Amino acid sequence: MDFGTHWQVYVTMPVIAALIGYVTKRVAIEMMFRPLEFVGVKPFGWQGVLPANAERMAATATEMLTANLVDPKEIFARLDPAEVAKEIEQPLLRVVEDVTREVMETYQPRLWEVLPSSAQQLLLKRVQAEAPKAITKIMREIAGNIEDVLDLKHMVVTNLVRDKALLNRLIRDISRPEMRFIARSGIAFGFGLGCVQLVVWALTKSPVVLPLFGLGIGWLTDWLALKMIFLPREPNRFFGGYTWQGVFQKRRDQVAADYGDMIAREIITIPNLLEAVLRGPKSDRLFAMITREVQKTIDAQASVVKPFVAMAVGTKRFQEMKQTAAAKAAERVPETIRHAEDYATNALDVRNTIVDRMKKLSALEFEQLLRPAFRQDEWKLIAVGAVIGGLVGELQVLALLG
Repeated sequence: MDFGTHWQVYVTMPVIAALIGYVTKRVAIEMMFRPLEFVGVKPFGWQGVLPANAERMAATATEMLTANLVDPKEIFARLDPAEVAKEIEQPLLRVVEDVTREVMETYQPRLWEVLPSSAQQLLLKRVQAEAPKAITKIMREIAGNIEDVLDLKHMVVTNLVRDKALLNRLIRDISRPEMRFIARSGIAFGFGLGCVQLVVWALTKSPVVLPLFGLGIGWLTDWLALKMIFLPREPNRFFGGYTWQGVFQKRRDQVAADYGDMIAREIITIPNLLEAVLRGPKSDRLFAMITREVQKTIDAQASVVKPFVAMAVGTKRFQEMKQTAAAKAAERVPETIRHAEDYATNALDVRNTIVDRMKKLSALEFEQLLRPAFRQDEWKLIAVGAVIGGLVGELQVLALLG
């Protein structure tokens, strides 16, 4: 086959090589994230690299987050306990009244009705007046001992493992420009290698040239693109004047803003924090803390009705009533705190904290935000690119020699 007679075939070689470079990158990118669940019959099948390693990826991301970006004790110290009590004052007063009436009616259904109205109101007002003070004290104790009631690592890992789509977004959303770079670089790298492929084929006409070049294009362009995302970590000059820095490193400020936004919007949120505090592995300590403070408040205020109630139900029964009231209030106080969500979100300022800390990370530390998503399984992505490239090269041979 000579160039003059079959020039169209020769001209298409660099174009096909560029296409191989692009397609192998797109396939590699999608294989990182899709499918969320395993598809196939084990051991034959596939699950996205990130979803398949959700626990390891989540643990790595969380380690970076808690070790370098967010200190729970520091951010919770920003909450003003008195302001929290003020934000939830109205729902808190309703809780006090509801619990008081409910307990009284449970233990002595008709007693509350026959108590003098002045005694009813005196008890309610005294407990209600003390409730904000108790909440202030509870919040101060929680903020000072946040690690005793909140396991932040457990919270973040649990949410990311439970919601694989969220884990995907955490990596994909902050790395979209890098993903585009990978795909588009395949076109340029592939075209350049395709030109070399054209020359070698013209000189040899060997049927192994196209599959080997296809395999090489798929492998080399995938490998090179992945390296160029992260390296060099600092701007370097090449070929006398051309400056290059890893794409991810170059976008540090934008990555910091995007990452901070996503963590504050979807992971370290007030609902998630409350869920972790209320139902996490350390929740029993929180309820013990709240029950203790509520019990003190009730003990201090119950004396006003003790002559009436103790006489009607007995001293032992009266003690049970106080314990029940404390337990019921302890259950409802955390839910009441949800009314301070807007204040707490602004006070904790998770987003700006993360952004500021990320800008202070070293280049190597910054790389660890995204690099773990690629490192352990990147050989699979490169291998897939090589296989696809080799198959396309074989199809070229069949088309040329068929």
